[in-house]
Amino acid sequence: MRCLLPLPSSSLRRSWLGADALPRPSLLRRQSRWRKTSSRKGLLLPMAQPPVLSVALPSETGRVLSIQSHTVQVLAVVPFISSLPCSPYFPKSSFNYEEICSEMFTRQVMVPSSVGYLATSFLSSHCYLDIFAGYIGSVSFLNTILQVVNKLRLVNPSLVYVCDPVMGDEGKLYVPPELVSVYREKVVPVASMLTPNQFEAEQLTGFRITSEEDGLKACDVLHAAGPSKVVITSLNINGDLLLIGSHQKIKGEPPEQFKIVVPKIPAYFTGTGDLMTALLLGWSNKYPDDLGKASEIAVSSLQALLQRTVADYKKVGFDPKSSSLEIRLIQSQDDIRSPQVKFKVDRYSC
Repeated sequence: MRCLLPLPSSSLRRSWLGADALPRPSLLRRQSRWRKTSSRKGLLLPMAQPPVLSVALPSETGRVLSIQSHTVQVLAVVPFISSLPCSPYFPKSSFNYEEICSEMFTRQVMVPSSVGYLATSFLSSHCYLDIFAGYIGSVSFLNTILQVVNKLRLVNPSLVYVCDPVMGDEGKLYVPPELVSVYREKVVPVASMLTPNQFEAEQLTGFRITSEEDGLKACDVLHAAGPSKVVITSLNINGDLLLIGSHQKIKGEPPEQFKIVVPKIPAYFTGTGDLMTALLLGWSNKYPDDLGKASEIAVSSLQALLQRTVADYKKVGFDPKSSSLEIRLIQSQDDIRSPQVKFKVDRYSC
């Protein structure tokens, strides 16, 4: 594994790792006021997230390049990276992956990261089986990723490009509007798998999704544009939360389509989109011809982790509805590596 971010000191890393460490509610509330407390001594939040891919990918998976944004948590005035891409405390895996930080975020601002500029000549000399791209904040950087995909496919024509087209949610964009057309016109045609949410699928297809039939139609439109696998990771339909998946195994042939009914949890979490896409990538590598099975495992893992997260926050007296919760990755490794599959697909007839 290669890290393209500087690692913190070992003493700082150890401070993240209390087995049952959770921030006190008073500390969480203080994050939103960090600019006003510049004269105070910084406090560290003991909830770092390990690398998602190292948990999610089966051991036989090959080399993966992951391009992600990272969140800098701030209490008082001391920032640190909570989504560190290659935390050295995490148990080693038998596959290789490398990660590039595209942006860094605090609660208030975005900090452009110099490591986000890809060394395309270096990357093009390496053979990757998969490339996984999440949040991208600019047109120029998204175009650079497309150049990287093209160059990597010269080395490995069967490269799988998994794209989480992070653009917005709940009817609102949180990227520049001009990115939408780049995703629609340039990214979708070269992607192998797309994992949009409901709003992002609407942006990519150009029509509203208000029913299951609309969701299936959106998958068909996206298949026609490029990717063989499409997973709309969350759709709110008549009060129900659904995942809809579609796998077109032969271009031009009807795809295999399915849904999974997902229980709603009354809380808001950070990092679930990245984790879900990483799980889909990993289990799709293990079950390349069964997107439904990969989705069952991914949903079951994610739901077990979210339930654990809510339970742990409640144990320390924190109201899960009052603020965004950081998911409990470290404590949920078994749920991710060997989940109990409790959520099954309901397949649509062709």
